[in-house]
Amino acid sequence: MQTALYLIPVTLGETEISKVLPSYNREVILGIRHFIVENVRTARRFLKKTEPSINIDELSFYELNKHTSPEEVSDYLKPLANKESIGIISEAGCPAIADPGADVVAIAQKKKYKVIPLVGPSSILMSIMGSGFNGQSFAFHGYLPIEGGERARKIKQLETRIYTENQTQLFIETPYRNNKMLEDLCKNCKPQTKLCIAANITCDDESIKTLSIDEWSKMKPELAKVPTIFLIYK
Repeated sequence: MQTALYLIPVTLGETEISKVLPSYNREVILGIRHFIVENVRTARRFLKKTEPSINIDELSFYELNKHTSPEEVSDYLKPLANKESIGIISEAGCPAIADPGADVVAIAQKKKYKVIPLVGPSSILMSIMGSGFNGQSFAFHGYLPIEGGERARKIKQLETRIYTENQTQLFIETPYRNNKMLEDLCKNCKPQTKLCIAANITCDDESIKTLSIDEWSKMKPELAKVPTIFLIYK
């Protein structure tokens, strides 16, 4: 196994690992003793789920969050200088995609360490795949503004881009505010604009549905506390 910074995807929700992650990922995990993680508790649980025989107490964990300084991140990467691989584990899906792991990868690239992303589920890509929207030109915007006026302006700006640039627009919301997001989209988009709501991707109750804004306004689903991606297109 090559010495590298490995980007290790995790499941989205409580999906069975065998359904969404290749067996090769397990082999890589078993060869790593250092992990940079968003949350130590959930990372430990994921590793145990991947391979119950893993001795968690023999592993080193370095926590990464919005308060972690670049200097601390550089320290986290020191094992690579000693030819020891490091794994990055996010809370869900693929590390470094809408995820603080990107900061670690940037520093690793700057230091010329080898970076190897492993295969795993990406809710962003899977929602585009299932939407029927343009998969050649798309933009992911993360969270939209919370304040009503700013949010309305942003939604209209993104809607303009789907018509002028032929580009799919994606964004997310804190799960408990999903219903409000749908309400705001119905209020600010054109009736004919298409909206795909992709919820609980890869989970047993997965739902990926594309309808016009006009159709959604007549049958708003309950999305509170459900991990969801919203996509708009013409």
